[in-house]
Amino acid sequence: MPLPSTRSRAVPRDAVHHPLFARYYARISVGAESRMGMAGVRERLLAGLSGRVIEVGAGNGLNFSHYPDTVAEVVAVEPEPMLRRLAVEAALRSRVPVDVAPGAAEALPVKAEAFDAAVLSLVLCSVRDVPRALGELRRVLRPGGQVRFFEHGRGGGRVMTFTQRALDRTLWPALAGGCHLSREPVAALRDAGFALGPYRRVMMPETGPALPSSY
Repeated sequence: MPLPSTRSRAVPRDAVHHPLFARYYARISVGAESRMGMAGVRERLLAGLSGRVIEVGAGNGLNFSHYPDTVAEVVAVEPEPMLRRLAVEAALRSRVPVDVAPGAAEALPVKAEAFDAAVLSLVLCSVRDVPRALGELRRVLRPGGQVRFFEHGRGGGRVMTFTQRALDRTLWPALAGGCHLSREPVAALRDAGFALGPYRRVMMPETGPALPSSY
């Protein structure tokens, strides 16, 4: 049974504004495509998708060039104004049609059951209300639709998880555009009623010291 719409509690279209972090992220994310192997991760994340796709938290649009030709349309929702402008530029270079729209994950500006697939890429760490955002995702997916996700979260031993929680309670969200290090995206997806197929845990970067954001 579809979840009831959560859009009755209005969320501003530009509910997120992190100009300093947006500039920093736009710079480091491009370098990470080759240096950290992120381009390959994006390619695997999106392989085999088809039909209409909604991408929630599109950032600066680095996924767009990896969508296969079988995708008829991508609606990319991004609330941060600077990142959204960069996403619009990336959409113009995409080989598949991409429509970039303002909006928050907790109140997606689209109709119910309108999409064949949804993509979450490094976004659940920073949404303000994870259950509400995932409820919205269920609302907009057609029956049988699928979610592709690439997220970071809690990991490592007791010292690392203590460090992640401590950072979340202090400086990290303010410095990193609302990001949280100790969330558990797999558990959140299950709690929202999604049936998970095979998934893979990786470290990013794959070599070198483990960072609080590596898991």
